[in-house]
Amino acid sequence: MNLAAIRWPLRIGAGIVALYLGLVGAAWWFERAMLYHPDGAVIAPGRDDPAGIQDLHILTMDGETLRAWYLAPRPGQPVILFFDGNGGRIHLQGGRYTRMADAGVGFLSVAFRGYSGSTGHPTERGLHTDARAAYAWLRRTYAPDQIVVHGFSLGSGVAVRLAAQVPVRALILEAPYTATSDVAAGLFPWLPVHLVMRDQFRSRDVIGQVHAPVLIAHGDRDTVVPFEEGQILFALANEPKTFVRMPGSGHATLTRDGVYEHYFRFLGVPAR
Repeated sequence: MNLAAIRWPLRIGAGIVALYLGLVGAAWWFERAMLYHPDGAVIAPGRDDPAGIQDLHILTMDGETLRAWYLAPRPGQPVILFFDGNGGRIHLQGGRYTRMADAGVGFLSVAFRGYSGSTGHPTERGLHTDARAAYAWLRRTYAPDQIVVHGFSLGSGVAVRLAAQVPVRALILEAPYTATSDVAAGLFPWLPVHLVMRDQFRSRDVIGQVHAPVLIAHGDRDTVVPFEEGQILFALANEPKTFVRMPGSGHATLTRDGVYEHYFRFLGVPAR
């Protein structure tokens, strides 16, 4: 046997395996840097934001301090607990705030740990802890049938788990995924993301535990979270449920494209 003839193929094969394992290790190491995009900038409500917004702080069970913007609802209207996406900035949701304020709907918009002046560093466990703290803050004033949980993009996974654990009036999911690991698997099919990803936000495994009314809105031109993932999640949800397909909308254009008209109709908020 010519050992030299097989030595090089073995070396090449070993090199390929080592390179692949290195890529898997790098994916594990940098996963959270790719998933979370926090910005610590602290910006107060401005003149273009609705009047009456309170810029406040909420303490979590594990000792972090969350920053949040709060506007009380008009009598008889719900209050929306809003969780933003992975690049969310609490001061960049003026379009949402204005639409809710004009309809008399209140809101508590929470900056996850590490974002917009909140302390700590984002992890899946940490974000769920943040959600429970925000809900507990609202429960000091509002009954569960007044609280609507709303999650956009990354925040949808936080919203699903919270609504599965506590009583709420309704759950709104905007551009949601079945799991962040499912989105990653679509982007990196050659990586075993379901094995190495630590923060997977598996909404598909949890949404069946939600027994409040559910609305899912998704743009059919979404290039970040596939439209089909919203459809799959909807199929897994319990009744009563509503699916809103936003024709031509992308991942972050639903507010501009009129999705709040669907939200208010779903919630029974009078049209203005």
